[in-house]
Amino acid sequence: MIIAGDIGGTKTVVAVFEKSSTGLRKLRDATFASQDHGSLEEILEKFLHGSDQGLEVGCFGVAGPVIDGKSKTTNLPWELDEHILANAIGVRRVKLLNDLEAAAYGMLHLNPDEFRVLNDAGADAQRGNIAVIAAGTGLGEALLFWDGEHYSPSASEGGHADFAPRNANEIGLLKYLQDKYESHVSYERVLSGSGLFDLYRFLRESSGEPEPEWLKHKFESGDPSAAVTEEGLAGSDPVCIRAIEMFASIYGAEAGNLALKYLALGGVLVGGGIAPKMLPVLQQGHFVNGFIAKGRYESLLQNIPVKVALNTRAPLIGAAHYALRL
Repeated sequence: MIIAGDIGGTKTVVAVFEKSSTGLRKLRDATFASQDHGSLEEILEKFLHGSDQGLEVGCFGVAGPVIDGKSKTTNLPWELDEHILANAIGVRRVKLLNDLEAAAYGMLHLNPDEFRVLNDAGADAQRGNIAVIAAGTGLGEALLFWDGEHYSPSASEGGHADFAPRNANEIGLLKYLQDKYESHVSYERVLSGSGLFDLYRFLRESSGEPEPEWLKHKFESGDPSAAVTEEGLAGSDPVCIRAIEMFASIYGAEAGNLALKYLALGGVLVGGGIAPKMLPVLQQGHFVNGFIAKGRYESLLQNIPVKVALNTRAPLIGAAHYALRL
């Protein structure tokens, strides 16, 4: 019996799985608003209250670096410790994984119909390392290392590397973000939910076009980043359209950077919550054009397959399957 979880800055998903002859069978799950709880232990106590399911091990993907079995989450004021968690829920062992490490592993267990192809390498596709990138509350990056027989997930904090603008417009965006954040501007400052709205704000201010009242009200009454995506896809506001197109291009460019760094001949998998919602604009070519525009290595990037994972439960699935190793 396994308890697994995906610990994000916005929501935490936990589930109990049972090992069977055909793999893993999910028994129950629940989703919690992360910001409404003081710790993961608090959530697990609420989830497990009154149940006695004979849990043996636990595995949790967490949005932050995991060092010596401990993690201080990036977008939450939580500190996690494998030993403390194991004692809290009464299991013999708990394993913490970086959330993208868990997502990468989980993507190996998704069905083919849970992906959408952005760049089809066709017959030129080959076995090799796989790069994983996922924009959501933050930006995660990971590697699936191919040893000739198996894939092994490896975490990174590449989303916090320096944002590298490619043209005058993106240089303007960098300066805008430098003024706002006063120091380091990472790719996560652009390729995330809050980053998308910052990108929109930059384009709105630099264009000089007044913001429509109806759009202002929509921002004030809900998630402004989601509103930018919705109105951009609907074609109802030209600045929203430019924002999601620019976002897709920068997303593709950083995915291409990752493919070069990992020599990801096995492909690039795009996860996270933003890509499925923004799929139509990603499929228009902005992402792939950004992905392959690598000068002398353009032909290499053209032959690397890129797919979007539609199942946002990949980190949970990966954590559960990783627990089978414990």
